[in-house]
Amino acid sequence: MSEALERRLQVLEDRAEIADLIARYGPAADSGDADAVAALWAPGGTYQFDDTVLGADDIRSLVSIPTHVEYMRRGCAHIVSAPRIEIDGDDAVAVTHSVVMLREGERWIGERVSANRWELRRTADGWRVQRRRNRLLDGDGAARELLAR
Repeated sequence: MSEALERRLQVLEDRAEIADLIARYGPAADSGDADAVAALWAPGGTYQFDDTVLGADDIRSLVSIPTHVEYMRRGCAHIVSAPRIEIDGDDAVAVTHSVVMLREGERWIGERVSANRWELRRTADGWRVQRRRNRLLDGDGAARELLAR
């Protein structure tokens, strides 16, 4: 196989692995699987939503914060859009939208609609999240900045 073809194949495999990693977030969060959520992050990784920053040791607790526990009790779905992925060697950036759907009676409402920037790193265990930032799409420019290239 030519070197150029090997590089192209590696990029396709990387993109598929990154997309799969991001797709695993919603089901892990909705099932309350703290270990599965934490496994998406690299050691030392962070997750920032609004003014909260969770470090690597705290990400596991994400599914047990009172708001999330209440979401699961009522019925929720963390839905993440297909990512726009840019890879640079062993680092990558993926940009997505996310919606937390919450059951309200017999209806579902978009409780939280956000912009997301996932900064990823290739590790010995595959691609992992180094940093994720999530901001509400509430008209504030900070959320739009996460979506920009």
